[in-house]
Amino acid sequence: MGMLDGILGQLVGNVDVANLATKVGLSEEQVEMAMTALGQAHTAPTDTIETAAANTGLSGDVLQQIVGHIGGEGSLGRFAEMLGDQGGGAGGIMGTLGGLASGLLGGKKD
Repeated sequence: MGMLDGILGQLVGNVDVANLATKVGLSEEQVEMAMTALGQAHTAPTDTIETAAANTGLSGDVLQQIVGHIGGEGSLGRFAEMLGDQGGGAGGIMGTLGGLASGLLGGKKD
């Protein structure tokens, strides 16, 4: 969670995964999964919230709250960009967090 906390801290100051989890009523793992899904969905040609909801099983309302807490769509775009910059590609943080989200959702294990 340290790297994700660092990225969130750059976006919105005092927000970290634990704080955000408390605010939206989710576990820290669910917030990490949601943030990963939102970051990935933001770059997709589909609706960000709907795509992230479909990928996580979390409600669109909760995901919208998370986006609001991190500063809105503009901050989400910067978050997605920062995730992509952290090592790039599937080997970077986005790939790592994507694997975590897949594991939490019962996805395929390598």
